[in-house]
Amino acid sequence: MSIFWTLILACTVNSSFAAEPEFDAARAFGYLTKVCRLKSRVSGSAGMAEQQKLIAEHFRELKAQVKFQSFDAPHPLRGTPVRMNNMIISWHPEAKQRILLACHYDTRPFPDRDRYRPQGLFIGANDGASGVAFLMELGNLMPELKISHGYGVDFVFFDGEELVYRDNDPYFLGSKYFANQYKSEPRDYDYVYGVLFDMIADKNLAIYMEKNSIKFAPQLTRSIWLAAQKVGVRQFIPQAKFEIRDDHLPLNEIAGIPTCDIIDFDYPAWHTTRDIPRACSGASLEKVGKVMIYWLQNIPESNN
Repeated sequence: MSIFWTLILACTVNSSFAAEPEFDAARAFGYLTKVCRLKSRVSGSAGMAEQQKLIAEHFRELKAQVKFQSFDAPHPLRGTPVRMNNMIISWHPEAKQRILLACHYDTRPFPDRDRYRPQGLFIGANDGASGVAFLMELGNLMPELKISHGYGVDFVFFDGEELVYRDNDPYFLGSKYFANQYKSEPRDYDYVYGVLFDMIADKNLAIYMEKNSIKFAPQLTRSIWLAAQKVGVRQFIPQAKFEIRDDHLPLNEIAGIPTCDIIDFDYPAWHTTRDIPRACSGASLEKVGKVMIYWLQNIPESNN
């Protein structure tokens, strides 16, 4: 065979296989840094409003459907209403069976665990921005991804996860509202599974199975760690370690959506002024992305 025809055959063979979408670590870290430049993103603040604009513009450019789910909650100290906005980004909104991928995008008012500056500026690079950056980068890949079973996918950014000033202040305002609306309002779709992303950019990434996720969504949780094994991401450790109260609890307990929390809770900078981009890594976001790309293309049939 001539060199000419060998090259033609090679090009034909290669073109028959679509390249797998790849999660871009540098681009994801760029999103994280951009969000952190807004500094504090407390619910109802100017920083939060700027972040909402950034997120909405990003996904509208990708031709996704962008909706705001708005409600008011009393300020924990003043009692005055704080306007909350869950953001819902929909891919293939016509699909009636859907997957929910979520994060919180507000930051805690103060770094209360900081020994030296508990009233200082809290940036929340990992605890807040990491989930946002992850979903922004995953959004770039969504038009290419073939989601199992033809499921639609919603990215949900929860507001008010920790508008908390005192120990007894309520958490999870946005996810509770979302879960109650899902349960009580008429709808023509169902969520098959939910996955929550929280603190996933730690440079020293180690993600254990979270105990409430195993309790409420055992099949889903096992399938994600199996996906990690399939793609060779060893930072997903198939052992239970922490029992965490997070936005996945309202989704499981109120809405009845089997939801898993993907979280690295071994993070020394948690709720301190040290939770800044320097403590984070785009490579860690990429590892989570690699797992989720595989999982979205190989979602198991639900037993629920």
